[in-house]
Amino acid sequence: MSRILIVDDEPDIITLISRYAKRDGYDIATAEDGRQAIEACQKEDFDLIVMDVMMPDTDGFTACKKIKEFKDIPVIMLSARGTEFDKLFGFEVGVDDYVTKPFSPMELMARIKAILGCRRTSTPDKDNGIINIGGLEIDTFGLTVTADDEKSELTAKEFALLMLFVNNRGAVLSRDKILNEVWGYDSFGIDRTVDWQIKLLRNKLGSYRDCIKAVRGVGYKFEI
Repeated sequence: MSRILIVDDEPDIITLISRYAKRDGYDIATAEDGRQAIEACQKEDFDLIVMDVMMPDTDGFTACKKIKEFKDIPVIMLSARGTEFDKLFGFEVGVDDYVTKPFSPMELMARIKAILGCRRTSTPDKDNGIINIGGLEIDTFGLTVTADDEKSELTAKEFALLMLFVNNRGAVLSRDKILNEVWGYDSFGIDRTVDWQIKLLRNKLGSYRDCIKAVRGVGYKFEI
C-alpha cells in the first residue's frame, strides 16, 4: 500500500484529500506546515507528498527543497497562485507536479496515480543500469545523467522524460503524447508543463542540450 503525506494548514483541504486518497486505497499521514513535513520525512518513509505552498513557519517550496536533499520523494504542490513563474519555480526546486487551487479531487487522484505508476514502471532491467548514448551516460538505477563529465541528478519526471526521448530517438513526439506517457493523463490545464520540464532537463545535458529539438507547432524530438 502506497503511503502519502498530505501537508496543508487548512484542515478542510486535508480532510478532502484524505477522504479521496483513502477511498483509492492509500495510507495517509498529515502535517500542518512545512517544518512538520520535513520532520515527518526524517522519521518515516513516504511514497508521495501532496503539499500546499503558502503555509506558516516553512512554506511548501522551502520544505520540498530540503526534503529532496535527503530523500527522493515525489511532490505534488498545491497553490492558489497559478502564475507561470510560480509553476516554473516549483519545478526548479524539485516539484514533480503542480495543481492550482481550487482543484478537482478526482484530477488530483489521477495525478497521484500517474506519478506512483511512473516510479513503479521505470525500474531498469539492465545489469548495471547504465545506458550510453552518444556522449551521454544515463544511470537508470541512480537516476543521474552525465554530460561533459558532469553528473546531474534527475527528478522522477526528468528521468521518465529523458527515457521517453531515448526510446523514441528521431521520432517527433507531440506535447499531448508526452503528457500522456510521462504524466499519465491528457492535458489537465497546465499548458506549459512539458515545455518547463524540457527546459529543466536541457539544463542538465550540458553541450547536449540541443539534442532535444523543438518541432514548431507539433512537439519535440530527440536526436544525438
